[in-house]
Amino acid sequence: MHKIRLMLGLLLYVGIVNAQDKAAEEAQKLAEKALRESTNLTWEANKELTANDFVDAEANLRKAISKSDKNAAAPFNLGNAYYNRESYGEAFGRYKQAGEAAEDKPEKHKAFHNMGNVFMKNKEYEKAVEAYKEALRNNPNDEETRYNLALAKKMLEKQQDEQKNDQNQDNKDNQDQQDKKDQNQDQNKDQKNEGGDNDKQDEGKQDQDQNKDQGDQGENGEDKPEENQKGDGDEKKEQEKKPNEGDQPQDQKQQPRPNQLSQQQIQNLLEAMQNEEKKVQEKIEARKVRGKKVKNEKDW
Repeated sequence: MHKIRLMLGLLLYVGIVNAQDKAAEEAQKLAEKALRESTNLTWEANKELTANDFVDAEANLRKAISKSDKNAAAPFNLGNAYYNRESYGEAFGRYKQAGEAAEDKPEKHKAFHNMGNVFMKNKEYEKAVEAYKEALRNNPNDEETRYNLALAKKMLEKQQDEQKNDQNQDNKDNQDQQDKKDQNQDQNKDQKNEGGDNDKQDEGKQDQDQNKDQGDQGENGEDKPEENQKGDGDEKKEQEKKPNEGDQPQDQKQQPRPNQLSQQQIQNLLEAMQNEEKKVQEKIEARKVRGKKVKNEKDW
């Protein structure tokens, strides 16, 4: 009984293996058939590309790609068709697809080489360098790829220098703007301080004018009347009086101001006036001015 079970299990196992092998064989045949159909579509599309029939060529290449993912030539050729029409984004996608589908190094080399070309068109030089390096790993003897790699490195270096210069220029522009802003703030501050000083000067001048007005007015703020308009004899007597603090004219009671005579200078002048009494009296009579006080300031 045990032997019978063992035999049945063995037969079942053999049957399963045979079925799997048969299924794999059938799948292999289908894959090969799909690859042949994909290849035929690719050849047809190539003819259409040669005849500049992009629409039909694109349609057949898409069918070829959908038929078999083992056909690396279909996405590669479609990528070339997009590249020639300057559709670099779609071209890169097809080149990448071709690189993934490629099973041998020559096909991988061509896919990565053309991906590098797309990066060069987009000025993505750093990515182009890496793509060309990968292409050379699959075909170190390709001189065109080696030349493109050297060119990509040179363009990358130039791009980095330009970016550095642009950054330095931006920093300089920002610094200039900040310096200008600081300068404007300093100017505004200086103008504000200058305006404050002018206000103080105006205030001081106003106080001086107010003090002068108060000196010209009486205790009640009114103009001080002339004292009993004196005649010629009275004016002479007034000149002969030795002035003291109580008899000084109102404008002499003020404290000395800039460009005015001090109390001592006024005293000296009054003493000189007393010595020239006759001269003053003659000048007063010649002018025949009555009722006006003689000024203490002389034209000597």
